[in-house]
Amino acid sequence: MGIVLDLDLPAPALTAQLCDLASPSGEEGPLADAVEAALRSLGHLTVHRDGDTVVARTALGRPTRVVLAGHLDTVPVAANLPTRLDDGVLWGRGTVDMKGGVAVGLRLAAHVPAPASDVTYVFYDNEEVEAERNGLGRVARQHPDWLAADFAVLMEPSSAAVEGGCNGTLRVAVQLTGTAAHSARWWMGSNAIHAAGPVLQRLAEYRPATVTVDGLDYREGLNAVGISGGIAGNVIPDRCEVTVNYRFAPSHTEAEALDHVRQVFDGYDVRLLDTAPGARPGLDRPVAAAFVAAVGGEPRAKVGWTDVARFDALGVPAVNYGPGDPQLAHADDERVHVAEIEACEARLRAWLAA
Repeated sequence: MGIVLDLDLPAPALTAQLCDLASPSGEEGPLADAVEAALRSLGHLTVHRDGDTVVARTALGRPTRVVLAGHLDTVPVAANLPTRLDDGVLWGRGTVDMKGGVAVGLRLAAHVPAPASDVTYVFYDNEEVEAERNGLGRVARQHPDWLAADFAVLMEPSSAAVEGGCNGTLRVAVQLTGTAAHSARWWMGSNAIHAAGPVLQRLAEYRPATVTVDGLDYREGLNAVGISGGIAGNVIPDRCEVTVNYRFAPSHTEAEALDHVRQVFDGYDVRLLDTAPGARPGLDRPVAAAFVAAVGGEPRAKVGWTDVARFDALGVPAVNYGPGDPQLAHADDERVHVAEIEACEARLRAWLAA
């Protein structure tokens, strides 16, 4: 028999229950089963499932619809389960990223049966791995109607502050060539790794921009994240690749970002590896402004890429908002203050009732 989730537990205790059912990416099935069963027991929700993604929707005929979304998977456990509660802090894998947010979403689904806006709750799989496996992306492709809404809240850890939009990201390989030779007769070859020096110098001298988009400041970045070359300890390498990651403001398209990188490395062979668009914060929309007013605080730009970009691609403005310090995500000492989980639930409950 599978685990039975108790949605009447306080949110911190439910967080611990969710975390103690380990669900690294690709192994979310038992947790998705438990989430589905718990939501199907609630008569005010219509529940759908696609793979290990569970979607539950109210159908009250409200003039607006909002989405609350969170992913069920975590990075691999690192001897940090089961959870432990110590002086108001819950420790363990997933407490920050992002089962605290999932617990809040499940509590709201169970205990706010008549919200002022219709609500779609999305609990999805495979967020922490390559994009093609992402459950939210899969649902967006196969069941976009499930995600139709006026506004979305992605419950990524944000220290209970509104983080609007996200930067885009792309990776390229700057490819360098030389001539292979025996390293004892190095003068007969041309060393492709040595040729990477000017590429690294351009990166060292690059000054990334800070771009203001809809009132929020997005810091860009252009960095080498890998270098490869050489086939043996006695061979002058004839090939080398420098992998470069560009984090670009959401005011730029992916094509514009790639053009910029090609300009930085003018004269070199630049090959696109992967890319994902950013998302504008959309805080000028009335429903987004109402959310910010309800939860309080000063919105800030999201550092890093998140699935808000998938909602933006569907024409749904979205923000990141959830418990937990994002700097502790994936850490061996991952931990969250239970007061932050409780505060997020209280604020979101008030927002949904408004």
